[in-house]
Amino acid sequence: MAEKRITSQDVANLAGVSRTTVSFVVNKNPRFSIRPETVQKVQEAARVLGYIPNATARALASRRAKAVGLVMTRDPRYIASDPFLPQILGGLLDVVKQAQLNLLTDWVEPGQQYQTYSSLIRAKHIDGMILMTPRYDDPGLKALRETDIPVVLMGMVPGCDLYSVDVENVAAARTAVRHLISLGHQRIACILNGPSPYSSACQRLQGYQQALEEAGLAYDETLVRFADFDATSGYSQMRSLLAGRPGFTAAFVASDNVALGALAAILDTGLKVPDDISLVGFDDIPMSSYIHPALTTIHMPAREIAQQSCHLLMRLIAGERPEERALTLPTELITRGSTRELGRSK
Repeated sequence: MAEKRITSQDVANLAGVSRTTVSFVVNKNPRFSIRPETVQKVQEAARVLGYIPNATARALASRRAKAVGLVMTRDPRYIASDPFLPQILGGLLDVVKQAQLNLLTDWVEPGQQYQTYSSLIRAKHIDGMILMTPRYDDPGLKALRETDIPVVLMGMVPGCDLYSVDVENVAAARTAVRHLISLGHQRIACILNGPSPYSSACQRLQGYQQALEEAGLAYDETLVRFADFDATSGYSQMRSLLAGRPGFTAAFVASDNVALGALAAILDTGLKVPDDISLVGFDDIPMSSYIHPALTTIHMPAREIAQQSCHLLMRLIAGERPEERALTLPTELITRGSTRELGRSK
C-alpha cells in the first residue's frame, strides 16, 4: 500500500489556517503580507509533517541521479556497533521515501576524505550529500565548499560555512555537568565520545570546562580521556581513570555507548553507581533506560536531526538557498538512577 503523501491541506489543518495561506507562505508570495506569527505556525506545521512543496518535488524529480548520499567518517567496525545509527537511518529514510529518492551510504577513512568526496561527485551517483560526524581536520570540507553539489553536515564545524544540522553540544554538556555539580560533586571526570578531531568531542569538552569554571572548580586535565565511540574504549578509559586513583565522585561520559563500557569498568573494580560514582551520559540511546542503574543522560533528538538534515538537503537540491545555514535542535536532561546527591545514603 502506497504511503500517503503529505499535502498543503494537511499543513493547513495542523496550522489552523487556510490552504491558500499555506501556499502564500511556502511560495513566499510578495503580493500578500502574512503576519509573522502565522508564517511561523505554517513553517512549524510543515516541518513537523515533513511537507515537501510541489515546486520542490518537481525540482527534485528533474535531478538525474534521484539519490542522496550519507557519508560517515568512521571505521565500519564502529558503525556496525553504533546504537545511534538506526535512528539516523530511520530519520533519513522517512524523508527520502516520501521524496521517492534512493539513499546511498559510504564511509571514509581519515586522510582519504578528499578522494572519497571527489569520487562520489565525479561519478554523479548522488544529487546531494549528508556528511555525518564531521571532523575539524577534514581537508575535504574545503573541496565540498567549492563544488556545486549540495552538502549538509550532520554536526557543526565552527568556521565552516556549509549548511549544518546539530544540537548545541556545548550547552548540552554544560547542562550535564551542572547537574552533577548541583548534587554536590566537585571532582568530576570526563570521557569524551570520540578523538579530539571530531567537532562534537571538542564542543562537549568545552561545555564540561565551562560548567566547572562557572562553579569555581578547577579544570584538571588528568581527569579527561578521549574514547573512540564504542563501549570497549569507554571501558578502557574508565579503567585508566580509576587506576590513577584521582578521587573523583562523578563522571560525565559524552556518549551513552561509551558510558556502557565506563559503567562496566566501575562495577568490575567493585565500586557502585551511583553510590560511589555518579554517571551522566549523552545521546539517550534506547538501551540507556534498560541498564541497571538506568543512565542519566542528555536526550539527543537523533531521528529529527536526520529528518531535518534531509529536508534541508532537499531544499538545496531544488535550488533554494536558505539564509539560516546552521540549524540547531534542543536537547533535554533525562534524570535516571545513575546519579544522586553526594553523601546521601540509600
